[in-house]
Amino acid sequence: MDNQSDMDSSEFLHSLWYLSRSLMRFVHKAALENDLSIPQYSLVLAIAPHKEMTQKQIGEKLQIPKSTLSQAVDGLVQAGWLYREPVQDNRREIQLILSEKGVALFEKMSAQKGSIHQTIQSVMDTLTKTQCIEIQTTLLHIADFIEKETNTKEIQQND
Repeated sequence: MDNQSDMDSSEFLHSLWYLSRSLMRFVHKAALENDLSIPQYSLVLAIAPHKEMTQKQIGEKLQIPKSTLSQAVDGLVQAGWLYREPVQDNRREIQLILSEKGVALFEKMSAQKGSIHQTIQSVMDTLTKTQCIEIQTTLLHIADFIEKETNTKEIQQND
């Protein structure tokens, strides 16, 4: 029984690894095609649906180191794709706002033939709405579970 369990978990892990690797190849290619780093590309994708977010919100969503996030933001600000403003009620917090040029960049990236958006939409079109929701819920459950396990192990190691 234990051997079957090990095989099942290995197969499951391999499928997640394969998906992750495929997505990262896609993102890397798309970032290069748009003269962006992977963190910059990810930041534009994360902020575009909202038009603006705080730097803290973006950092939590992307789960990248603060220094990497700061470099990505600096590059996007210098290119004119993003504005940076202090949050009115909290001067230590920074609001990131996609400029018109940034919105145009996102629209260009989304419209590119074979973009990640078009590809994911094509996958979603092969599924029912319920299946899409179940997959997303399952993936978030897996990510949350692994994150909690990682945090628990880090706390135990620090004790």
